[in-house]
Amino acid sequence: MAHITEVVGVYSELVAELALLANGFTVLRTRTAEPFDFKATDPVNGFEYKIQVKTIRKRMDRGGELVVYATNGRGQPYSQSDVDYFIGVLAEEGEVPRVYMFENRGLTEYWATEARASKRWIELPLWFNREYYIKESVV
Repeated sequence: MAHITEVVGVYSELVAELALLANGFTVLRTRTAEPFDFKATDPVNGFEYKIQVKTIRKRMDRGGELVVYATNGRGQPYSQSDVDYFIGVLAEEGEVPRVYMFENRGLTEYWATEARASKRWIELPLWFNREYYIKESVV
């Protein structure tokens, strides 16, 4: 049986992928080990971004602030050449997950209150937006 941390990580990756697809992104997974989890193509500008997914943790010792630990397996921050954006997944028991996307600034941690997260980070809704796909197929 898989360890809980592995299951949580895979769950976060799947939720992130779902959120990207729901918002019109094309998602590409690699077959080789890379510093990013997948690449995603923006439906608006056509740019391709390297995405690293992290699970958001609530720090109760800091008033419930949200934190994303943004380090690789060696404990180092991801370089901006390796990862363009992070996607943080907040998955609380009994709640619909919330998905935030934000630029890699080379930090080891990213913090925000829930109120500030919606302003500082891009929240990706999980509902499927058909407009991205209908516009493309009509052209």
